[in-house]
Amino acid sequence: MATQPIIHIRGLRNQFGAQVVHDNLDLDVHRGEILGVVGGSGSGKSVLLRSIIGLQTPAAGTVELLGTNVRNIKKSQLEKQTGVLFQSGALYSSMTVAENISVPLIEHAKFSRREAALLARMKIALTGLPAHAADLYPAELSGGMIKRAALARALALDPEVLFLDEPTAGLDPIGAAAFDKLLVTLRDALDLTVFLVTHDLDTLYSSCDRVAVLAEKHVIVAEPLATVSEFDHPWIQDYFHGPRGRAAIQAQTRLHQED
Repeated sequence: MATQPIIHIRGLRNQFGAQVVHDNLDLDVHRGEILGVVGGSGSGKSVLLRSIIGLQTPAAGTVELLGTNVRNIKKSQLEKQTGVLFQSGALYSSMTVAENISVPLIEHAKFSRREAALLARMKIALTGLPAHAADLYPAELSGGMIKRAALARALALDPEVLFLDEPTAGLDPIGAAAFDKLLVTLRDALDLTVFLVTHDLDTLYSSCDRVAVLAEKHVIVAEPLATVSEFDHPWIQDYFHGPRGRAAIQAQTRLHQED
């Protein structure tokens, strides 16, 4: 991995009125890695994501993306450099899947509608959706298909950094495992850097190179999973060594044995 972080955060402070969500938060994300971000309810995982992509203005601190302070990056440029998959998918309900994916291609890359439609179908195939999904509306899609369609739209402009907010939330275990595998495949094939907010332990074990834990208003540790899981902090011990944590470890052990 490159020594220069692709995301560089120092002294970040986010607050809403008197409520301080982050205080003196530091974090680096390295090129080509999948970083999983976890934390308890109210720890500000999604707020941190929004701060990096310019949707939340911090009260203090700096956020650099690709070597430039996010405050100095034009919105149009930021949208070309990053792809975002929000938890709900955030697809336009009145548009087909292909039309949803075409929107950024037409608005930001200035492709014609015909060119955008062809590229949209390529992105659909890239994310493992069947070809006929291009002509379906969001209401006609399963939960797993919605996630893949939203991922295809996030990848429309060939971003360098991909941001995912709880991408496997609401999926059944088989669908979630398939999405995790797809994510690693796309990272390797497209040389992506991935910032992944999740609560899914299976995703952490199967997809992430490192895990950053938010607690006490900052990142208390950001290391490979084996190191993080043994970190001496009550929330980490409960999270990784409780019933769900043990089940995730057992599941990964079985997968490795089958391989």
